[in-house]
Amino acid sequence: MKKPQSSVVARNRKARFNYFVQDTVEAGLVLNGGEVKSLRGGKSSIEESYAAEVSGEFFLLNSYIPKYGNTFTREYDDRRPRKILLHKKEMIKLINSIAREGITVIPLSLYFNIRGYAKVELGVAKGKRKHEKRASIKEREWKREKSRLLKEQ
Repeated sequence: MKKPQSSVVARNRKARFNYFVQDTVEAGLVLNGGEVKSLRGGKSSIEESYAAEVSGEFFLLNSYIPKYGNTFTREYDDRRPRKILLHKKEMIKLINSIAREGITVIPLSLYFNIRGYAKVELGVAKGKRKHEKRASIKEREWKREKSRLLKEQ
């Protein structure tokens, strides 16, 4: 019997290109019922979002979760700050890493785990410079070319 897997709803595909991800943390999200239904629809985006500490709590800022069509809430903000649920030790670790220069916390993926809870995978990351991005592109293209050459032989 196969083990049920988690279903990824949104993935930040450019995160590993724009940042050096040093560490990852899994955390829960506080969502409304309509937001959960909308996430299951799969039209959300975390490309431009980030996590920040506000008065001792972490929030996911600038993430896009559209309004679910069958909800009756009049005022709905699709980019509202959403609270991130973390253990105290993890929160202290993230706050200490953010205090260092050039370090930020970005979401890498948004998914439902096996039990059906919405989770976000956060990455402690440092931004890449332009020349470092060029080097990663060059390395990626070389791997593709190498696999093509080996395939032809």
